[in-house]
Amino acid sequence: MAKLVECVPNISEGRNQEIIEACVNEVRNTAGVKLVDYSSDPDHNRSVITFVGTPQEVKEAAYALTKKAASLIDLTKHSGTHKRMGAVDVIPFIPLGETTMEECVQISEELGERIGSELGIPVYLYANSAKRKQCAKLPTIRKGEFEGFDEKIKQSKWEPDFGPTEKHPTFGCVAVGAREFLVAFNVYLDTTDMHVANSIANSIRESGGGLQHLQAMGMFIEEKSMVQISMNNLHFKKLPLYRLIEVIRMEASRWGVSIRETELIGLIPLQAILDSFSYYTQLPSLSADQIIDMKIHND
Repeated sequence: MAKLVECVPNISEGRNQEIIEACVNEVRNTAGVKLVDYSSDPDHNRSVITFVGTPQEVKEAAYALTKKAASLIDLTKHSGTHKRMGAVDVIPFIPLGETTMEECVQISEELGERIGSELGIPVYLYANSAKRKQCAKLPTIRKGEFEGFDEKIKQSKWEPDFGPTEKHPTFGCVAVGAREFLVAFNVYLDTTDMHVANSIANSIRESGGGLQHLQAMGMFIEEKSMVQISMNNLHFKKLPLYRLIEVIRMEASRWGVSIRETELIGLIPLQAILDSFSYYTQLPSLSADQIIDMKIHND
């Protein structure tokens, strides 16, 4: 298999379709890159864009998207339920095929340097690319959000890895890094009580003493008139989705509420689906070879 990289930028725009399409078109128009998915959430006011290609092609598409977003998205006029610090909030690179994590770290550094020098945007290297302990986790970098970075960036420990040492006035800052595959997964509860959502999110996320590899926060989704547990599962092999769902179901029952529905943001590996299907159907030996679509594709 050729060297391939997946890139999943999150942009802070989920309502204006013209702006979203303009950013996505930068990916579509980059030779050698395949746009595989994009989705927007108006309540979060955020879009997640997924594309795949060789390391250099993907790096070029990510730069073009960032440049376009910088010209169109003004965070001084932005509001939404999802935390954000930049017009393009985060740019992760995920190794596929024969690509190594070290190669993804390298292209993240190259992209970060270019965004900082050519676009004048402060860049923080995060996850496997982080040079400093406090930058390993994205929520730690993002704390304070766009509005708080006027002061935060002046602290020596929060000096950017690339770019100016002051927040871009309309774009903000961006995190760029290499990481493993992340599953963005949301659970809706049949209540409007944010206290319940926040309590459950705090009890299950790693930073609250809950499940390792999990980031979680409570949100109220006006469109559905329900609260949501919005989550990033950073290691689906060590934290399978069925375990996550059942823990939330148990915690929700303490408040007399139940899970109404769940939501997948972006893409998910087949193995993550098989693990949960195997658990709920009690098929311990289920494998991808038993999926007809996989047999047809592989043959």
